[in-house]
Amino acid sequence: MAAFTGINHLAMVTADMDRTVHFWRDLLGMRLVVGLGHQGYRHYFFEITDKDMIAFFEWPGVRPIAEKDHGAPVRGPLAFDHVSFGVESLEELGRLKDLLEANGFWASEFVDHGFIISLYSFDPNNIPIEFSYAVPDYDVHAHPIMIDSNPVPAGQEGSEPRPHRWRGAVVSESDRGIYPGEAEAVRAAFVKKT
Repeated sequence: MAAFTGINHLAMVTADMDRTVHFWRDLLGMRLVVGLGHQGYRHYFFEITDKDMIAFFEWPGVRPIAEKDHGAPVRGPLAFDHVSFGVESLEELGRLKDLLEANGFWASEFVDHGFIISLYSFDPNNIPIEFSYAVPDYDVHAHPIMIDSNPVPAGQEGSEPRPHRWRGAVVSESDRGIYPGEAEAVRAAFVKKT
């Protein structure tokens, strides 16, 4: 099994990096920890936690996605519905609701899902976002639940991974080279800063 450490970053897209920075860094308080770029290209990373980030590519000419309610079914191509950020308390959900509304962003009522209580909104790119408070009495990580009245067969098998369904990894050294990307510029900036 893979040894995951969390979500390193989610990669989103914007046509307006300046407004995106103002929303994610200044309004929501997520530090801008990496800014990559050159003419016609930007890729900025915002810190969610000390291990998790959300990143944005700035692509000139891209348009914000059409507003779509969180969890509302659609037809046609789609790969993403919304992203949810955990918060520490109901008070923090209230603070975020007040902050979003005070700055002209729609914010939903709180929705009690049993194991989480959620607040829904949209960023300036119309990306659907959710803020979720985990209800301490219902820890689904410690005690997974399945209450789907008609679960798919795989869901009926329980919560534990069944890796035997897939072939194991075949060790290969041929494709493990590391392409340099922005490494030299990032490392030089890091050394300069420390």
